Amino acid sequence: MLYLTGLPGLEAIEHWIFIPFFFMYLVAISGNCFILMLIKTNPRLHTPMYYLLSLLAFTDLGLSVSTLPTTMGIFWFNSHGIYFGACQIQMFCIHSFSFMESAVLLVMSFDRFVAICHPLRYSVIITGQRVIRAGLVVILRGPVGLVPIVLLLRVFPYCGHRVLSHSFCLHQEVIHLACIDTTFNNLYGLTLVVLTVMLDLVLIALSYGAILHTVAKLASREEQLRVFQTCTSHLCAVLIFFVPMVGLSLVHRFGKHAPPAVHLLMANVYLFVPPMLNPIIYSIKTKEIRHAIGKFLGLRKASAESWG
Repeated sequence: MLYLTGLPGLEAIEHWIFIPFFFMYLVAISGNCFILMLIKTNPRLHTPMYYLLSLLAFTDLGLSVSTLPTTMGIFWFNSHGIYFGACQIQMFCIHSFSFMESAVLLVMSFDRFVAICHPLRYSVIITGQRVIRAGLVVILRGPVGLVPIVLLLRVFPYCGHRVLSHSFCLHQEVIHLACIDTTFNNLYGLTLVVLTVMLDLVLIALSYGAILHTVAKLASREEQLRVFQTCTSHLCAVLIFFVPMVGLSLVHRFGKHAPPAVHLLMANVYLFVPPMLNPIIYSIKTKEIRHAIGKFLGLRKASAESWG
């Protein structure tokens, strides 16, 4: 049995802290479900770009649901204990959906690169079949790579305290509880992060370098802004996902003497903020999504008036 701490030093007001966490979960889950419903029910959104957006909403939804049971259990029911098997499942889900989101953002950056740098060939390069193949790779890449190090945690001996400093299980933290040499897990985990998340980030940066180079060649500033605005939603999603994730990895690897509040802040921002903000950003910044929302609300309003 492991003990999840939650927010150390704030136990007396945990029932009040529940309110903002509940609000974040409510926005994240309802917002991403709404995006998925809009894309499914609106034929105008049945294009590769919005299929990728639906995959992003799915990964955000999975990330939120992965942390929901233990976080709400702590803040609502004061339930801090978790069985080791359940902890393994939770960390596997959290890291899997994180790797999925990183890959989705990479594929979306390639979509924007083709749309801006090779617009005449977009419909030839970005096809529904290729999006499906990319989606399968996105779904399988993270979980397959995580299986060895998550399963190895079961055979490690653990001694001393079994207290975790978060309200959820992360591999980086559980591995520190083992009283045996964990060099393989540490090196494998670092290699996996470098070959997935860090490589994705480098490729996204290269895509945006090419996009900026193409945009800079456009004649007028108005045209430059108009073209680049098609990337603003994706660029915001990239920043709010990768900045906290890279920060959390660096803190766990090299900031062992950093205050506990730094670890808690980075972990909570990394897991809770992107799923909450992504549907808001895409709803505000994407014209087609705004139009679909307006049409949906208009239909609902018309239905209410007809019943009235």
